[in-house]
Amino acid sequence: METDETRQMLADLIWLNALIATELIQVTENTSAILRKAPPPASCLTEHNALRATALKIAEKYRKGSALAQHLGAHQ
Repeated sequence: METDETRQMLADLIWLNALIATELIQVTENTSAILRKAPPPASCLTEHNALRATALKIAEKYRKGSALAQHLGAHQ
């Protein structure tokens, strides 16, 4: 495998893992809200937002201008 191709593949995988991480955080929040019949605790939401920001920073490092930031802004 060519070096550039390997680098691109790794960048794609890093971006995809960041996307999966942010979606998993959202699924966790939604499941918690359903089970509690109330929003997750504020401390969890604060921590989740920080984790999302970290994942987004990583994703943007390897694929600038993707729709991930816009998508995360729509999460509720």
